[in-house]
Amino acid sequence: MHPTATDPTARPATGLSTMRRVAPYMWPAGNPAFKTRVVLALILLVLAKLVAVVTPFFYKEAVDALAGEGKEAAWMLGAGAIGMTVAYGMARLMNVGFQQLRDAVFAPVGQRAVRRLALETFEHIHRLSMRYHISRKTGGLSRIIERGVKGVDFLLRFMVFSIGPLLLELLLVGAILWAYFDFSYLLVIMVMIALYVAFTFKVTEMRVRLRKEMNDQDTDANQKAIDSLLNFETVKYFGAEAREARRYDGAMALYERAALKTTYSLAFLNFGQSFIITGALIAVMVMAAIGVQEGALTVGDFVMVNAYLLQITTPLNFLGTVYREIRQSLVDMGEMFGLLEQPPDVRDAPDARPLQVGGGSVRFEDVHFGYGPERPILKGLSLEVPAGQSLAVVGPTGSGKSTIGRLLFRFYDVQGGRVTIDGQDLRDVTLDSLHEAIGVVPQDTVLFNDTIRYNIAYGRDGASQAQIEAAAQAAQIHDFIASLPQGYDTQVGERGLKLSGGEKQRVGIARTLLKDPPVLLLDEATSALDSETESDIQDALRRAGEGRTVLMIAHRLSTVAEADRIIVLEDGRIAEEGTHSELLTQGGRYASFWSRQRSEGAVG
Repeated sequence: MHPTATDPTARPATGLSTMRRVAPYMWPAGNPAFKTRVVLALILLVLAKLVAVVTPFFYKEAVDALAGEGKEAAWMLGAGAIGMTVAYGMARLMNVGFQQLRDAVFAPVGQRAVRRLALETFEHIHRLSMRYHISRKTGGLSRIIERGVKGVDFLLRFMVFSIGPLLLELLLVGAILWAYFDFSYLLVIMVMIALYVAFTFKVTEMRVRLRKEMNDQDTDANQKAIDSLLNFETVKYFGAEAREARRYDGAMALYERAALKTTYSLAFLNFGQSFIITGALIAVMVMAAIGVQEGALTVGDFVMVNAYLLQITTPLNFLGTVYREIRQSLVDMGEMFGLLEQPPDVRDAPDARPLQVGGGSVRFEDVHFGYGPERPILKGLSLEVPAGQSLAVVGPTGSGKSTIGRLLFRFYDVQGGRVTIDGQDLRDVTLDSLHEAIGVVPQDTVLFNDTIRYNIAYGRDGASQAQIEAAAQAAQIHDFIASLPQGYDTQVGERGLKLSGGEKQRVGIARTLLKDPPVLLLDEATSALDSETESDIQDALRRAGEGRTVLMIAHRLSTVAEADRIIVLEDGRIAEEGTHSELLTQGGRYASFWSRQRSEGAVG
């Protein structure tokens, strides 16, 4: 069964599903070295917390020794105030040392997880089909990936090394307060923690919604900026700099409003947390002070209670930040995992096999296709390009010419009929092998912001300099490249804007020739060029088509006159077909197009 189209709108993953997705990266299967690191990091975590909870005892004993109160504990071994002070300092140092060592041990696990997820997302976006990409905005996608990857890094580090350690520390400190002092101390602490957590979670949930709104406005503003910069020339042509600035500023104003709401809510959260913690701190310290006054506790005990309270409140304050960031990270990661769970609507069938190309004959058999139910494009189209021959498709705008090329390259799947190469249905072969067999020269060749060498070599991974130069010579651009000061190392600029239209097209042709595909698709490859440049490019295209099956999509009829066969497409159906001379003799639509373009000087 052939795959069918899906809804192009990705749904963000839920928090629980996001956690399940992240878990395997924390315990990577088939990687015992990384699992060992995770276990060692957890051991160091426990050691750090054990040291942390006994540290206040050294402080207490030092204070009692200096105050001349209490009896020296047996475990002090006569160390006295100075010894206990040194032990207190060493314990604090050990606590920090274990924490830093833990972070260093776990760091490769976290970084590897981030790298794997970033790569997985990048590869998945390239697998998504044309239908998805034209419905989404590139700037928005880049922000989703950026925030999602950062969220994974944060979650791995802080969820494992903040929430877990905090719970362990609270448990140990609570047990000490109960056993060493009185249950009333523990009760105050438990009430404080319950109020703190409830308040933090409730306000944070509100802030998550505000952060989501802020993220949406940030994405929108970023997209408007990228869109404007990519259309720099268009903005200049229409003198629209001020208009674009107003448009961008309008988006940033919405972001500013959302950001201010987030800031105000953060101030409210911080004050509320401080109010709860300070209230508990005062209550416990008053209880300890009364105990000292009554002689039930020593000054050291008072100091120790204070140390434990501070030890608890510091990570609790951090809990607010961590919870907010974890909650936001789950939102950011949810968007990214929602993207990863978006299935491509064009994908390999379960039993897909590599395309076997003999001659490379192409057939469209009763093909029906539309970009939406309300917009049918091809209505029972049938055509054939025999192996080694050329077929040109011409017709008015909107007749479905470019759609033929997109279906051949399988950017979309047909909704009726089938497309074959050498008798093999394109839906039954692997996409990689299909794309390997077809070379495309589009109307507007877009180049990478790199060197001419890189852009030509993109046609074949690992191509040698000799192969690159041979392709450039066949595309009639080698002499031009050699005349440049930096030759093949010349930078072409973003999207190739440092080259003229004809130069970019020749680089694109060279790239396709280097690929050496058996089937060549020319999708209005010269329509954006002037007549003189077009004539030069036509010669390069004729050379490119030698020995290949060529499907030409064209508006200018001068580019198709030498094709073995020409079809005239109208309203998704073939209106006429034949050779150039046969169609002129028929005196139909093609002859009318030819006459009109000739009178306009568009054909020679």
